[in-house]
Amino acid sequence: MSVNLAKGQGISLRKSDGGDLSVVRMGLGWQAAPRKGFLARLTARDIDLDASAVLFASGGELVEVVYFNRLTSADGSVRHTGDNLTGGSVPGGDDESILVDLQRVPARVQQIVFTVNSFTGQTFQAVQDAFCRLVDESTGQELARYTLTGGGPYTAQIMAKVQRIGTGWQMTAIGAPASGRTFKDLLPAITPHL
Repeated sequence: MSVNLAKGQGISLRKSDGGDLSVVRMGLGWQAAPRKGFLARLTARDIDLDASAVLFASGGELVEVVYFNRLTSADGSVRHTGDNLTGGSVPGGDDESILVDLQRVPARVQQIVFTVNSFTGQTFQAVQDAFCRLVDESTGQELARYTLTGGGPYTAQIMAKVQRIGTGWQMTAIGAPASGRTFKDLLPAITPHL
């Protein structure tokens, strides 16, 4: 059973039987908002949103980033499945995914923050139906979903984070707008959420 998360709400990443999840997939999806008017539709261009996983140690120290230009973390525990340049490939489906093997993530990594940014520079006013969802990769069951409501004049979104809580993990929806075309541009906006 999936939980629809509100901004700031968290969910424990445990199986219904109480065991820990092993591999989760953070899926991101979006579609271009419909254009009004003939000229707007004629000049519309694809929207290239990029998903990134930014790994942090305690104290907010940046450890590593997995994104379209670096698809796998050094230890292989975090893996991006590839860049989607247009979005909307399957309505309601994932356009980009990042797999996280929670049991293999190095102990040094305390938080993984998932971001999405408009590489082509369009604002989220040109995007509709954007979401991130967490899926138990072993069963395919959706565990949690955070849906962006409304567009805005920003080019990025800090979507959610997965952090260690005791011996397990927890996902928290962040949903904070930001500006930037790459994950590097977003680092100052991520810091308050660590």
